Amino acid sequence: MKKPQLTYKNAGVDIEAGDAFVKRITPHAAKTLRKEVLTGIGPFSALFKLDLKKYHSPVLVSGTDGVGTKLKVAFMTGKHDTVGIDLVAMCVNDVLTTSAEPLFFLDYLSVSNLQPEALEQVIKGIADGCLMAGCSLIGGETAEMPGFYESGEYDMAGFCVGVVNSDEITDGSAIKAGDAIIGLSSSGIHSNGYSLVRKVFFEIAGLKVDSYVKELGKTVGEELLVPTAIYVKTILQLKETVKIKGMAHITGGGITGNVPRVLPLGCGAHIDKTAWERPPVFDLIKEMGNVSEDEMYCTFNQGIGYVVITSKEDSVAALKKLNDLGHKAYLVGEVVAREGVGYSA
Repeated sequence: MKKPQLTYKNAGVDIEAGDAFVKRITPHAAKTLRKEVLTGIGPFSALFKLDLKKYHSPVLVSGTDGVGTKLKVAFMTGKHDTVGIDLVAMCVNDVLTTSAEPLFFLDYLSVSNLQPEALEQVIKGIADGCLMAGCSLIGGETAEMPGFYESGEYDMAGFCVGVVNSDEITDGSAIKAGDAIIGLSSSGIHSNGYSLVRKVFFEIAGLKVDSYVKELGKTVGEELLVPTAIYVKTILQLKETVKIKGMAHITGGGITGNVPRVLPLGCGAHIDKTAWERPPVFDLIKEMGNVSEDEMYCTFNQGIGYVVITSKEDSVAALKKLNDLGHKAYLVGEVVAREGVGYSA
């Protein structure tokens, strides 16, 4: 008996469907393209020409990240249009801490099998995030990997390149005791700590993604899928107003783990926990999961998604500018002298 011929499609990978998917998502990427992009969507690589009038001594700044187990909530709800924003935010906010302007972004999406409608929503979210950050979605890769992921699941990673003039780099070296620590509000949990979040809400509390929670004013799924705030345009405008000495993106490790990363030796951070109102979702996590205060602060952003350090004299102007731009900002602490680098509250 003649054996049936085996094809790549029989094995679970449909090349024609992949080509059709690229055509489907191209309009989303196209709307993000800046004038410096020299190629369209489709070549093996993308070309980007730096504006040397704007950047007289350019230094390229790169960053990469993912969204982690927040994706599990997207799978549970069937809502996929916000995690793409998260992916961009996690990368561009990191690059921004040097005062760099994000220029372009690439994504890597690996899937069990192509689901055009859901994955188009992911890419739309990525494009939306790029528009918020002012950068171009310049390329990407979608890998169909049957048998590697559960059916209907996917993972993704993002890659961002930005640029800053060498004499404008923010690196924290000018920070000294007495400087002001300003916190910009988060939009919610952002994209860190979701292994603990899912355990608290779904295992310990026994809630479902469609469970309405009065304290939140929305369902669990709606709260957990609020996308990470993108701070790029706000901070790039702020740096035209005051001298920024240091910045921290409050991600995994929380305030306690991320603020010290930008402090020079001999400096620590004193944070006033009463300086801002913590969003109710964090109180729920703490109470339902019996999570200690220290654990909360070293895991979650606690309502502060990004930190800017300026001189004490510049802090009033910085706070006014940030709030005028429509982003809630608070004086959350000050830099203090101490041995080594650290945090106190």
